[in-house]
Amino acid sequence: QVQLVESGGGLVQVGDSLRLSCAASGRTFNMYAMGWFRQAPGKEREFVAAIGRTTSNTIYADSVKGRFTLSRDNAKNTVYLQMNSLKSEDTAVYYCAARRSGFTEMYYNVRQYDYWGQGTQVTVSS
Repeated sequence: QVQLVESGGGLVQVGDSLRLSCAASGRTFNMYAMGWFRQAPGKEREFVAAIGRTTSNTIYADSVKGRFTLSRDNAKNTVYLQMNSLKSEDTAVYYCAARRSGFTEMYYNVRQYDYWGQGTQVTVSS
């Protein structure tokens, strides 16, 4: 089992940057594929980005491709979501998720993840 804690959210202006972090408990972090999702008020939770067990495998939603970068540091049990050129439509609660996986798998469906953090609010003001 793994516990996830997100941090780094806040209030920023359009065009600004933020880096979200997701710290995981446990000694088997490198056995988990990780993902970020977001949920805006009145909307369903949507996929943002995912990373496999190794740092070379990443996928992104079209809406964030080229602006967001997902990375992980297995030595620190942490994944990072670097968000640049933020837009007002990026405003949401951002959630980190984990799923024990094979070496190369990545997942972009909410239902595929077993563990979730509590979320961190990102507000982009125009």
